[in-house]
Amino acid sequence: MKNGVQKFGKFLSSMVMPNIGAFIAWGLITALFIADGWIPNTGLASIQPYMLTYLLPVLIAATGGSLVGGERGRVMGAIAVMGCIAGVGGSEGQPMLMAAMVIGPFAGWVIKKFDDAMEGHMPAGFEMLVNNFSVGILGMIIAIIGYFVIGPFMTGVLTVLTAGVDILVKHGLLPLLAIFIEPAKVLFLNNAINQGIFTPIGSAQAEAAGQSIMYMLEANPGPGLGVLLAYCFFAKDKTTKQSAPGAVIIHFFGGIHEIYFPYVLMNPMVIIAPIVGNICSIAFFTLTGCGLKAPSSPGSIIAFLSMTPKDKMLFTIIGVLIATAVSFVIASPIIKLTDGKKGSLSDAQDQMGKMKAEAKGQTVVQERVAINPADVKKIIFACDAGMGSSAMGATKFRNRIKDIRPDIIVKNTSVDNIPSDCDVAVVQVALAERAKKSAPQAKLITIGNFLADPALDVLYGELSAKTEEAKTVSTEKESAAAKESTVQDEATEMDTSKKKVIDKNGIKLNQTPVSKEEAIRAAGRLLVRQGCVDETYVDAMVERENITTTYMGMGLAIPHGTSEAKDSVKKTGIVLVQYPQGVAFGDEKAQLVFGIAGIGDEHLDLLSKICEALEDEEVLEKMKTTDDVNWILKQLE
Repeated sequence: MKNGVQKFGKFLSSMVMPNIGAFIAWGLITALFIADGWIPNTGLASIQPYMLTYLLPVLIAATGGSLVGGERGRVMGAIAVMGCIAGVGGSEGQPMLMAAMVIGPFAGWVIKKFDDAMEGHMPAGFEMLVNNFSVGILGMIIAIIGYFVIGPFMTGVLTVLTAGVDILVKHGLLPLLAIFIEPAKVLFLNNAINQGIFTPIGSAQAEAAGQSIMYMLEANPGPGLGVLLAYCFFAKDKTTKQSAPGAVIIHFFGGIHEIYFPYVLMNPMVIIAPIVGNICSIAFFTLTGCGLKAPSSPGSIIAFLSMTPKDKMLFTIIGVLIATAVSFVIASPIIKLTDGKKGSLSDAQDQMGKMKAEAKGQTVVQERVAINPADVKKIIFACDAGMGSSAMGATKFRNRIKDIRPDIIVKNTSVDNIPSDCDVAVVQVALAERAKKSAPQAKLITIGNFLADPALDVLYGELSAKTEEAKTVSTEKESAAAKESTVQDEATEMDTSKKKVIDKNGIKLNQTPVSKEEAIRAAGRLLVRQGCVDETYVDAMVERENITTTYMGMGLAIPHGTSEAKDSVKKTGIVLVQYPQGVAFGDEKAQLVFGIAGIGDEHLDLLSKICEALEDEEVLEKMKTTDDVNWILKQLE
């Protein structure tokens, strides 16, 4: 049940997240230009109802349709939700945000089923006609269903929820919602809760009263701030303590609440702190009649206060401070007593990263096919260029599996060049479709990062199964192939060990935090100064990051150019830029940024050494903070 609820919540969240910018625009227009806004303007304020009534539901429904039915599902969702909007009277009725989350995926499912049924039965020459008319006709039918059924039904649901909230307010029980809100946030259901439930209820209340407390329940940055401050002062783990101040800034001023979720996941008892903190702040907001004019997206203190009515500004600030103080006081002793006895921050970040990837809809929806260990002889780790991420992933997994399955060959390549004899292909989720086309015969394993992903643990467990079939299946030919591969790898290592691809001038330590793009460009410029690449390679590194992240997990990123940029490489080189406080790669933080430029396989030996360093947690943590260049070079020799 827990997994089902979590999966459902993540799906709802995945419809909202790509459209957060539209919610921000609507919120700003509301806060600035309505009659009691900061700079009232009747003309500009007239934009707001159209955005709430039409733009936001259409965007959500289209996104939901695309998640299920692809591009055709996107169009179906947009068409269908218009029926819901019209069914409740357009701008005169309730906002159809909740209805959009229902009818969008439903419309996408309908067109997907139609396309599946037409597979192999499409009349030649009629493809465009059938495709266009199917979307038009089916979209019209779903819109009619939305008009008569889904729209009115969801209005009834919203009415019941609003009445329930009124009862909670009347009896002083609204603060108890924090018991459900804070754990749900850590499970990455915050956007589904805020935009899917609180925003529709809040918009109805704000239309009548000019503000709504519903906008404050999830977006308050105080509870999370208290947790992060407690880690700043009382964390015993050096890495955690150093990363917390940067997380405070990102959370409080940037509004990215997800940054504090790993700090709770690594020590679940800490969740008590934000729950009690939010209970106290909601109680205070209720007593003082506080509310926001529009949703605070993102949940930064800047956005939170910008949506606050002028006459409630002081009370709102006090409420945030109450949440922060209570959360801090409760979290501090928990952290002091349990820090170091629970999971590591890097593990929690990896867990949260996977959850977020799923919430964004980046996971490949497929049933995991059990792997027969006897059938696996070659595993390929593939990334876009086959230069860095996959090389490190392959090295780490090869070292992990070699003692129990020496017959398995583990190599890396670019995603478009996976060999035909590959049995298992390991790729990041964003590259899954390309991997399917490149190696349709291979079993596909999709991961969030190449170093510490649960899917790799599952694969390891399957391959290490002690079955008689797995023990005896190796033939002389396969053994010879494995030996030949080992000899080639050893020869490559002997050859590359003679090539010095990193030196003191290629290492920069104790750098102050910058944006992800600036960190990538800094590594690229260092490669240029080392004479490894042309200037154009730096732009290719940024382009490569836009394809799929080069964050590897465990505080490590290895930005490099695209496969098309190999002509810009003059010689093999690797540089290291250290950021002790971390650089945000999405919701993860990288303290070690290795810039890579490789000719052939000349850089693989050093990547192997980096992987060996990662196996020793003490070495890894010291590498993130040390100011001794010679010590780092020694670890990579």
